[in-house]
Amino acid sequence: MRGGNLLVRNGLIVTSEAMFKADVKVVDGKIVSIGEGLSNEGVDEVIDAKGMLVLPGVVDEHVHMREPGLEFKDDFTHGTKAAALGGVTTVIEQPNTLPPVEDSNTLLAKAKLLEGKAFVDFALYGVLYDSNVHNFEDMISSGAVGFKVFLGPTTGNIPPPSTGSLYHILSLSAKHNVTIAFHAEDNDLVNYFTNKVRSEGRVDAKAHEDARPPICEELAVIKLATIAKRTGGHAHILHLSSKEAVEVIKEGKVRGVKLTGETCPHYLLLSNEDYVKYGTLMKVNPPIRGLTHQQALWEGIKEGVIETIGSDHAPHTVEEKKKSVWEASSGFIGVQTLLPLTLDAALKGKLQLTLLPKLLSENPAKLFKLWPRKGVINVGSDGDLVIVDPNEEFTITQEWLISKNPVTPFIGWKVRGRIKHTILRGVPIVRDGILQNVSQGSWLKAIF
Repeated sequence: MRGGNLLVRNGLIVTSEAMFKADVKVVDGKIVSIGEGLSNEGVDEVIDAKGMLVLPGVVDEHVHMREPGLEFKDDFTHGTKAAALGGVTTVIEQPNTLPPVEDSNTLLAKAKLLEGKAFVDFALYGVLYDSNVHNFEDMISSGAVGFKVFLGPTTGNIPPPSTGSLYHILSLSAKHNVTIAFHAEDNDLVNYFTNKVRSEGRVDAKAHEDARPPICEELAVIKLATIAKRTGGHAHILHLSSKEAVEVIKEGKVRGVKLTGETCPHYLLLSNEDYVKYGTLMKVNPPIRGLTHQQALWEGIKEGVIETIGSDHAPHTVEEKKKSVWEASSGFIGVQTLLPLTLDAALKGKLQLTLLPKLLSENPAKLFKLWPRKGVINVGSDGDLVIVDPNEEFTITQEWLISKNPVTPFIGWKVRGRIKHTILRGVPIVRDGILQNVSQGSWLKAIF
């Protein structure tokens, strides 16, 4: 779709390299100039960002918008409206919907279905398992930006592939320079520990953590690191939760293995001490663990071992989340709170502010071949910007959240840094914190 013509004046530009005062001019959706005192000639609107931060629009590489097939949990319209309010201008949608995105036909059908409902730009993963690896090239040719592989039990019951299939998948990854994203928990160990903990009669919320201990993640990542080393494929480990898994990735990087990692705000900001307060509300896979693991994740970010932060936006109904620890669904909404929570952490000194564009925008765009069109404030890139008042605090409320099921442990949290404007290809889709009725999201294909 055609982009807008806009000038953002007097903002403090935040990139992965530096922070500096400048204007940003967008014409026909593309950034054409960055500098001080730019002319407003040829633009339709000027936004004064004095005293505010201007960041690249967030690229959330990890969202489950639940459409098609699971719309009773949520849908793409709600999910992308929430993204816009949260400063997210591009989402990469996971493939475990109904039907799963397992071939070029389901990929193209999903893209067609979603494009008319998108308030932000979006890209699509395909899913891979034993019986559909032969569809790898067709899905890439049809527009998939990467693939998701589930090694452990998850929503949609996608079967984990055999070790031979993993070798084949990562060999194809190397051949085509395609990132493979993994839910890395060993399926056999998860089943073993789950049966063990359940047999003890436990029904406390923390039982879920003990049913999926760190060794489940560690063993899965070791296996992937070994295969990636031999094939040259790129394994991107999603929602890292444990110290042990971070150490495996760190060691793999030293050996030159194409191994990268993502974590999520809930692993950085919650710990197993919070089960008493939140119960099954904070149930997620892999589980939220102790403070030692949380500290290892923060260190992994600062050391560059963890290269992205995604939301793992995973809506479920209120009823599904209120069930017992063994029956309650795993996951909760997160696309709208991804930037507010991480920005608050940065403004409070938990990480450098310049790390945010790298973790939330630039690195995800690079991993899934959307860069330099997305993820960066550069001449020639899309005019995707988020303008934030760093001095204003606000409280995450149920009323602010856009979802059929606004269920998250972060309701009631007070954060610093209010999102004032979200701009997609030069068009304000959030203005002064208010969502605009502008459904202009487009389907993005990888730039190979």
